[in-house]
Amino acid sequence: MSELLHDETEGAGTGRGGTAAGAGADAETRVPGAAATEGVPATEGAPAAGDGGLAARAAALDAADPLAKRRELFALDDGAVYLDGNSLGALPRHVPARMAHVIAHEWGELRIRSWGESGWWTAPERIGDRIAPLVGAAPGQVVVGDSTSVNVLKALVGAVRLADAYAGEGRDGGGPVRDEILVDATTFPTDGYIAESAARMTGRRLVPVAPGDVPDAVGPRTAAVLVNHVDYRTGRLHDLPGVTAAVRDAGALAVWDLCHSAGALPVDLDANGVDLAVGCTYKYLNGGPGAPAFLYVAERHQARFDSPLPGWNSHADPFAMTPGYAAVDGARRGRVGTPDILSMLALESALDVWDGVAVGEVRAKSLALTDFFLECVRAYVPEGRLTCLTPAAHAERGSQVALSCPDAPAVMERLIERGVVGDLRRPDVLRFGFTPLYVGYADAERAARVLAEVCAEVAAEGSTEGSTEVSAAR
Repeated sequence: MSELLHDETEGAGTGRGGTAAGAGADAETRVPGAAATEGVPATEGAPAAGDGGLAARAAALDAADPLAKRRELFALDDGAVYLDGNSLGALPRHVPARMAHVIAHEWGELRIRSWGESGWWTAPERIGDRIAPLVGAAPGQVVVGDSTSVNVLKALVGAVRLADAYAGEGRDGGGPVRDEILVDATTFPTDGYIAESAARMTGRRLVPVAPGDVPDAVGPRTAAVLVNHVDYRTGRLHDLPGVTAAVRDAGALAVWDLCHSAGALPVDLDANGVDLAVGCTYKYLNGGPGAPAFLYVAERHQARFDSPLPGWNSHADPFAMTPGYAAVDGARRGRVGTPDILSMLALESALDVWDGVAVGEVRAKSLALTDFFLECVRAYVPEGRLTCLTPAAHAERGSQVALSCPDAPAVMERLIERGVVGDLRRPDVLRFGFTPLYVGYADAERAARVLAEVCAEVAAEGSTEGSTEVSAAR
């Protein structure tokens, strides 16, 4: 069994200090009954406990899990194993009733009055303040609205304009023109497309760089750096504190994409000195399909933040309808047009499931779940069938497990048919997202067991069929 899970990520660089963001003390917090060792070394043999032993351990871990009761807050079928929360989070049970009230009363009866009486107008910043503690931000720095892609454009162009503004104030000490934007070379494609556009808009040169190489690549010519906190394919967690420190030491601005970390692990934007950040709300925050994204602008930058998309919603006096634009104060400068109220209020309601939950507690369970899942995979799956792309080290792991499989399309299709829902990234990556608020250890054990059955069947058939992408979201 020693070759079953070969970790292709071993030894990969992580930037300054060799550790990744979001780990810290929280990464070492243990869930009662969880394994005491970090990671799942690829050279270990199958556990002696056997199938029944792993199932029994799963039951014991679930019984001791302080977050186990949270699953009851979500609309999940009995027996369903939903491991695609890293693409679309599950529906909190109370949201439909809240939305029925919004539609029937706030829209149906109050109509236009709801912009004031129901708080629609202030929803973007109000909901932003609810997300803020989940990403380690003080109030007044997060605004909700538009898609992640639109917010990436706002943040990156805004960062370059901030660099120009600070240079104009003499903060660079007469250094060279900051004519470069560094972008994560492994980024989600849309971030790369938008970074190219931002470079054209601002007259900069775009330089793709591996996240671990940013500390060495950033320099006096760098205006801004755009990096993903967690790699959407592999689940690798990048070094947010180290990269941010290197970027700021070089006099540039750090922009982080938190799509695969917000709601999954501690981010600590304020404590780590992040300049700007964006993130989606339909994954670990369970806001619903197409839920509006969020934009973080550190308080120290807000007075100079110059959005490339000024709209009437971010005007200092929006109802004056004047031809000239004057920006409102604060993070509200990130607003553009009329907010999508139905999606926004669904998100606001969905955030109720976080009441009383500490992000550190979620992180501890996430690491324990992914450890246990990999242990079960190693015990159950035929030797040599899979390669683990997700780092074993806790400090380098997000909240998903990515496994390379030569028959991945056919394997994922059958997994879904049997009630184990993950997703596929062509050509050969099986992704399993672990959302600690509703995924348990029995889910992890069953998923690994069914995965073993399917892998054996597909291998016996010699199947390489199936190429349909099973998840639309990143």
